[in-house]
Amino acid sequence: QVQLVESGGGLVQAGGSLRLSCVASGSIFSFNAMGWYRQAPGKQRELVARINGYNVTNYADSAKGRFTISRDNAKNTVFLQMNSLKPEDTAVYYCIVWTVVRNYWGQGTQVTVSS
Repeated sequence: QVQLVESGGGLVQAGGSLRLSCVASGSIFSFNAMGWYRQAPGKQRELVARINGYNVTNYADSAKGRFTISRDNAKNTVFLQMNSLKPEDTAVYYCIVWTVVRNYWGQGTQVTVSS
């Protein structure tokens, strides 16, 4: 069983920065891809960033150049550094781990960007 716990969300002004963290407990291995999704009110959940076991990263177009995903395998933790935040980044951000059996989700952390 895998559990994911996110932290780091909050309220920030436009142009500000936040760093999200997600700590995984359970059967997580360094080769498992990890990532972040977000869901804004009335919208579908969308992939923000993903990092695989080789530290190859992928970003949504909206995140490129502003967000950076990274991981610390020794601590089973994935991070999302978000800079130059915009009001349209306001959403609940969810951590995800992909495994061969199933995907695991965190409970989500709220990010609110005021204009």
